Amino acid sequence: MSKNYKIALLPGDGIGPEIMQVGVAVLRAIAPQFEISFSFETALAGGAAIDETGHPLPAETLSLCQSSDAVLLAAVGGNKWDTLPSELRPEQALLGLRGGLGLFANLRPAKILPQLIDASSLKREIVEGVDILVVRELTGGIYFGKPKGIFTDEQGVRRGLNTMVYSEMEVDRIGRVAFEAARKRKGVLCSVDKANVLEVSQLWRDRITKMSQEYPDVTLSHMYVDNAAMQLLRWPKQFDTIVTGNLFGDILSDAAAMLTGSIGMLPSASLGEPGKPGLFEPVHGSAPDIAGRDLANPLAQVLSAAMMLRYGLNEGAAADRIEAAVMQVLDAGKRTGDIMAPGCEQLGCKAMGEALLAALA
Repeated sequence: MSKNYKIALLPGDGIGPEIMQVGVAVLRAIAPQFEISFSFETALAGGAAIDETGHPLPAETLSLCQSSDAVLLAAVGGNKWDTLPSELRPEQALLGLRGGLGLFANLRPAKILPQLIDASSLKREIVEGVDILVVRELTGGIYFGKPKGIFTDEQGVRRGLNTMVYSEMEVDRIGRVAFEAARKRKGVLCSVDKANVLEVSQLWRDRITKMSQEYPDVTLSHMYVDNAAMQLLRWPKQFDTIVTGNLFGDILSDAAAMLTGSIGMLPSASLGEPGKPGLFEPVHGSAPDIAGRDLANPLAQVLSAAMMLRYGLNEGAAADRIEAAVMQVLDAGKRTGDIMAPGCEQLGCKAMGEALLAALA
């Protein structure tokens, strides 16, 4: 019996609508091969929502996402909205979705594809075989801790304040996601903190260490964040699964992304409690400078759709098929401009989508 999934689509801004069109076409093509179907409903988010409603995340958009099986987002933001107050910027849509859907775990894979090794800024012998998953806590830490703000003291001196805070519950739930993810990979987990100077990291390390007793099949190590940043560039193949807090994860996942040669190739997943809809989106931004010019690379969007199938809908075989199609297209030497290499055929966004559909067929 065919299973139907309700998917909320948030094309957003810039190249978002273009790459979303490719992602949806791939999902429609894959569905009958695995006896599944999709009900897609599109909603406004980011700058597009600001232009239409005055708010980056309208209530009806959040309501749709909450009632869906999963949310597929393309990209939000652009210099058009840079002068707006911070609470009305397009990026607030992301924070609103994380809070409204309870998305506390961000999964960011950084896997070097054999066809793109030479696109990396690091030597081949350093990056060949790299396959890292960064599990980042998403709704706590210094981005959300209070008090926060810019204050003026009695002497008229302005001071900025942010508070880094984690509770045991917050550490435990992201730790469990990371241990479970590591168990499905190579069984190796590195927890990154700054426990030598930060009390919040001391609590983090204590809880992760205690949880490791429940996962005797997972080898746990700890690393200070400054060393982890260095080791990602020095010897990235020592890592398999990394778990860390919001601020450190934000930085390290972007650093890991660049090992692969193009941030335009990387998907991500943001997950909450089991049974609740997750959010799946490319790591890259909205690239307004190339929007509407058929130059965008849709592969990160397509791979985000595959992550949605794997982590959000438990349709791992369908995810495997999409990922295999991406590899097949790359093996055939087809590239968009951001990953172009000598001897390859340069395609636009639409043509890359057509190549993927041909591979799936």
